Amino acid sequence: MAFKTVLFMCFDPQVTYKTPVPTGDVYFAETFDDGSLDRYRKWSVEQLKENKVPGDQGLVLKSRAKHHAIAAMLNKPFIFQDEPLVIQYEVNFQDGIDCGGAYIKLLSDTGSLNLEQFHDRTPYTIMFGPDKCGEDYKLHFIFRHQNPLNKDVEEKHAKRADVDLKKFYTDKKTHLYTLVLNPDNSYEMFIDQSSVSRGKIDDPNDSKPEDWDERAKIPDPEAVKPDDWDEDAPAKIEDPDALKPEGWLDDEPEFVPDPNAEKPEDWDEEMDGEWEAPQIPNPACETATGCGEWKRPMINNPQYKGKWKAPLVDNPNYQGVWKPRKIDNPEFFEDLQPFRMISFKALGLELWSMTSDIYFDNFIITSHKEVADRWASDSWGLKKLVASANEPGIFSQLMIAAEERPWLWVIYILTVALPIGLAVLFCWPKKSDDDYVYKKVDLPRGDVEEEEEEEEDEAAVVDDEDKVAEAAESAQAAGEETEHQTSG
Repeated sequence: MAFKTVLFMCFDPQVTYKTPVPTGDVYFAETFDDGSLDRYRKWSVEQLKENKVPGDQGLVLKSRAKHHAIAAMLNKPFIFQDEPLVIQYEVNFQDGIDCGGAYIKLLSDTGSLNLEQFHDRTPYTIMFGPDKCGEDYKLHFIFRHQNPLNKDVEEKHAKRADVDLKKFYTDKKTHLYTLVLNPDNSYEMFIDQSSVSRGKIDDPNDSKPEDWDERAKIPDPEAVKPDDWDEDAPAKIEDPDALKPEGWLDDEPEFVPDPNAEKPEDWDEEMDGEWEAPQIPNPACETATGCGEWKRPMINNPQYKGKWKAPLVDNPNYQGVWKPRKIDNPEFFEDLQPFRMISFKALGLELWSMTSDIYFDNFIITSHKEVADRWASDSWGLKKLVASANEPGIFSQLMIAAEERPWLWVIYILTVALPIGLAVLFCWPKKSDDDYVYKKVDLPRGDVEEEEEEEEDEAAVVDDEDKVAEAAESAQAAGEETEHQTSG
């Protein structure tokens, strides 16, 4: 990557972008670089806000707190048979993301599919992509599977990604999301071409038996409540050792009518009832330890035991946590090919978001991972290159990393210093021959022979700029010294 950056600096001040073209058979490919929305409706095609690549454009969700639904037909329907399925696209949360999704749906190939009426209930085969609300960061992979016997359709969710996803939603960079499904029923998800989740798909038709016992511990069936166990004993009782403080005024209330209060002139007893002075704290209580009826404070009851429960013992019927397996049931069928899902023929985004300006780009659907990888190299790779070049403090970060891991210096030399040196060598403008001509004077024969030898040495290293300059300076100094001697 460092070598590529040097070449850009040498031959072109800006990254040269060319709309990527698939290098193999694809079911769908869209770059948005023509600036049109012929295949979509009511969305904007724009460049990135930051780290722009000249000529590169993407699809941008412009409104917040609204429902968005757009879709496009594939070049041909994808039928799940013997070839893998590879889905790939780019997302950039340019303003971050509060709550909302950036996932895609692959719309099922049904006779009633109408993209003009695409909505949240339109049948889909696969849903894939990032989603976030609050502090819950997800990477969805959901597929819908139909039972051929009862025709019921169920959603199956893949396990959560094995990495912390937060940075992909908050760094405002363009990230590449890839899903690979294989005919052997395995799958793998990638972010920026690094694997984040993989596994097998559960049998979509298996279900937990009703009599499956997942309790590792159960109440001891042999246990008996002790005779002295009082379930009615209160949790709190009065403190039997408490004594009423001296000076406590039992006959004095805590509050008394305000003696200075007067009935308002507009008080109507027929309308407002009998007037009573408002209550104020009893002045007599200010010098006493307390007023009113004295009650003992409450303490924890030492006899309290609460409701009796039998102690837990090992469950003799414990079968462990249930996991899907094949069982006999009236609607069971053995599906040895869960990969063979409902075929699909359109790609859609059906989203709701509290954040605007979510950027999508470079969708591709193919059966060949290498095709998707080359497509990414020609598209997302340039965005990554520009973003890396604009990253502040990149060299200081490299230095710090090298101090902690000295072996990184070898990598830096091979990937950074060497390419830069080659670029300088081949790109730096050469000095003309006149730059190396110095004044000659008549010299003694011996000195002339020495000078000719020096000239031969200079010719041997003429391609090395530093050595040529050094030789020229030395020769010029020798010539000046000789001239001084001759004149003397």
